[in-house]
Amino acid sequence: MADFLSVVVAAAAAAAVVVVVVVIVHVVVVAIIIMMIIVVVVVVVVVVVVVVVVVVVVVVVVVVAVAVVLVV
Repeated sequence: MADFLSVVVAAAAAAAVVVVVVVIVHVVVVAIIIMMIIVVVVVVVVVVVVVVVVVVVVVVVVVVAVAVVLVV
């Protein structure tokens, strides 16, 4: 009977270790996915801001150029 109990305890311990490892891996994978999503969002925001700034600069330059041509 003692041998059976030791086998049961060992199996339970092994199962607990497996569960803990699976939970840790799952948490790490989810964290990596969340970080990747954050990085993609930041990159998209930066690209949009750069495009908006470039468009504004081009419009300002065109408006100033037209104004200079009209004044001269």
